Amino acid sequence: MDVLTLSRLQFGFTVGFHYIFPVLSIGLGLLLVIMEGMYLRTRKPLYHAMTHFWVKIFGLVFALGVATGIVMEFQFGTNWSTYSRYVGDVFGSALAAEGIFAFFLESGFLAILLFGWNKVGPKMHFFATVMVALGAHFSAIWIVVANSWQQTPAGHHVVTSGLATRAEIVDFWQMVLNPSSFDRIWHVFMGCWQAGAFFVISVSAWYLLRRRHTEFARISLKIGLMVAVIASMTQLVSGHSSAQNVAENQPAKLAAFEGHYPSAAPADMYLFGWVDEANGAVHGVKLPGMLSFLVNGSTDAPITGLASFPPDQRPPVNIVFQTYHVMVAVGMALILFSWLGLICWWRGTLWEKRWLLWVLVVSVLLPQIANQVGWITAEVGRQPYTVYGLLRTSESLSQVVTSGEVLSSIVAFALIYALLFVLFIYLLNEKIQTGPDETPEPEGHRA
Repeated sequence: MDVLTLSRLQFGFTVGFHYIFPVLSIGLGLLLVIMEGMYLRTRKPLYHAMTHFWVKIFGLVFALGVATGIVMEFQFGTNWSTYSRYVGDVFGSALAAEGIFAFFLESGFLAILLFGWNKVGPKMHFFATVMVALGAHFSAIWIVVANSWQQTPAGHHVVTSGLATRAEIVDFWQMVLNPSSFDRIWHVFMGCWQAGAFFVISVSAWYLLRRRHTEFARISLKIGLMVAVIASMTQLVSGHSSAQNVAENQPAKLAAFEGHYPSAAPADMYLFGWVDEANGAVHGVKLPGMLSFLVNGSTDAPITGLASFPPDQRPPVNIVFQTYHVMVAVGMALILFSWLGLICWWRGTLWEKRWLLWVLVVSVLLPQIANQVGWITAEVGRQPYTVYGLLRTSESLSQVVTSGEVLSSIVAFALIYALLFVLFIYLLNEKIQTGPDETPEPEGHRA
């Protein structure tokens, strides 16, 4: 393979692996605030044991997230130096803000969260938990802002000096509040909350099936289900808003979502199918005119199709089509499972439905799948550009990196990440098997 394809595969692989962990830490951060808040409100030892257990899991997830995130920073310089020169002014400001306002906040209070149980009072520990959760969310905001600028550039001008061309910020807040930032931030947040909620749901359901730590598991499951329902329903709204934003600012990407080729005609919505890119057709089950209705409120409203764009300005349609539909299907499944679990819990029948508990155990995979294919949809749908409409991906590469060097680094990363993932699963399983501490809370945390 050529160096461009290999570099894209390397970055996609390392980002995809890294993205497993931030979504969990952000989601778990919210759950920790709720659990420890319930402890402060009720002073029940159960909530203390619950918070203490999930803090251990959070610490493991956070460590893997930091370790795997460093790799991406180096790739900007090694594989994508032309891109880095072009976006350095924009990305530098966003990533600096992320470091100052988010990472330092999160890491500064992390020691208190992990090791301060007997060193500080309960209110101070809760404050540290809130700060860590806020830091995780702020970190996501700045990363998504930087990525959203690539999707919908704003607040900049392009400067050419000698042979180098770069984007420079002329309005920082216009860059931050670019047209897609708000929708994408909320869409990412809801995906993270779903990941955290279904993680808690999965472990709790497993304890119930094994008849271990049953009181702990029931309360954890209840909290997880309530967060899952709220996040899943909000995700539906944010997804619709994001699609409308894409229709306005990235019409080629929207057309690729549904394999819509006519230059100006009503667009259908497919439940599933396959895109024949050579002939510009989709084979599958569709709802006629539904995409037009969701975007413009009428089944007869025309939607800009892929035929309006030259072939070299179209994204890889079938990849975007498939990942988009997987994301939507998984999102609907998460809504179904969260509501089904909550209704059965409310009726008092959830504990009797072992089949549903097994479904909830396995459901931990679904938010991860949705988050991964969602990012693929967004990033591949932006192609052939790294900065939409301004800088093509083929023009973003470093000029001196060879395909052999990139391939060897991919193999090395794959081996290292495989070892890290095995270690993560081993430690995670060990903590879950050990279970929560059911002894009374430490002296420093008593009222």
